[in-house]
Amino acid sequence: MLYFTIKNMKFRNLMKIINALREEEVVAYPTESMFGLGCDPDSISAVNKLIYLKKRKINKGFIIVAANISQLNNYIDCTSLSKNNLNKIFCTWPGFITWLMPPKKDIPCWLIGNNSLIAVRVSNFFPIKKICNIFGKPIISTSANLSGEIPAKNIKEIKHKLGSKIIILDHPIGKYSNPSEIRNGINYKIIRKG
Repeated sequence: MLYFTIKNMKFRNLMKIINALREEEVVAYPTESMFGLGCDPDSISAVNKLIYLKKRKINKGFIIVAANISQLNNYIDCTSLSKNNLNKIFCTWPGFITWLMPPKKDIPCWLIGNNSLIAVRVSNFFPIKKICNIFGKPIISTSANLSGEIPAKNIKEIKHKLGSKIIILDHPIGKYSNPSEIRNGINYKIIRKG
């Protein structure tokens, strides 16, 4: 069983999570409202493992979560948005709002699925920021559950829903009860209330 405790986010333990991401594995980690599953967004091998684990359709696309805006430079096309749009988006980050934004032309197709926009968020939640900063790039962020089921809120639920083979970062989830709000970065429409 691959299970590592990182209660104090010690560097040596955190590196086991980072190494798993580098080895194209799926990890479970706490988010602001639930446990999430993540992997390298650029690795088709890792994404296929995630899709298989969740029993999720690839055409749905994924949210990618980053430690800072610059980590999203390879994924979002800021030139397609006005300065006003960008200011409205960037003033909510870091934070708990996911924005749908125009993607770069060369991003992996599985990130947007059948959509025309990519879902991105810059988190202020310590475990996510630490993972993304050390990994050096954003990670996929999707709920830790089988597709369509209630997301896991603790390690016991992850093991029950997804088995014990996944690497889990043991740290409390954040204070929010709902998943992140999702807004359209072009027209500001709320797609999912937070």
